[in-house]
Amino acid sequence: MKDIIIEKSNELFLNLGFKSVTMDEIANALGISKKTLYKHFSNKTALIDAVTIYMFDKICCSIEDVCAQKRNPIDEMFHIKRVVLDHLKDEKSSPLYQLQKYYPSIYVSLKKKQFHVMQETIQDNLQRGIDSGLFRTTMDIDFTSRIYFNGMIGIKDQQLFPLKKYSMNTLMNYYLEYHLRAISTLKGLNQLEHQLKKNQL
Repeated sequence: MKDIIIEKSNELFLNLGFKSVTMDEIANALGISKKTLYKHFSNKTALIDAVTIYMFDKICCSIEDVCAQKRNPIDEMFHIKRVVLDHLKDEKSSPLYQLQKYYPSIYVSLKKKQFHVMQETIQDNLQRGIDSGLFRTTMDIDFTSRIYFNGMIGIKDQQLFPLKKYSMNTLMNYYLEYHLRAISTLKGLNQLEHQLKKNQL
């Protein structure tokens, strides 16, 4: 029952937002009593904490699947972007921004986990890009991976990038192009142009 509650809550939170969904609405959507819900989760914060761990683990598994396919590093970045957006329902409810605003301690914990996973994934991507001649050999991999992470967090700030002006898909495409143009060789830029054309189809 606990897993079912987490899955349904995840769906509701992504569609409507962490702040908007009440425990009453979650119980009603599951067809259970609030008493049953509180038997598994003492309060809404505990449920949100469990849901963010569930969401994080699912996204990590999908990213690992993409990386296992050993695409070229530029195509890999666009595939990772797509699977993340698919899991987060294109971030229409701004889950990370809402976490930061309303549940800061959960957000801080999640951000640490994200940093650890993204550092490993991005640094591997950057090294393979250098080895294959797609990325500049003069790049500092550690610095670039940290800047990339910081930028990915930054574009989710709705005060800077309101969703009324930019969809999350558009923002991530802009940011990926910005990141890749900065580190690519001529060979890499040709591959990027090819990927951007595919992305527009």
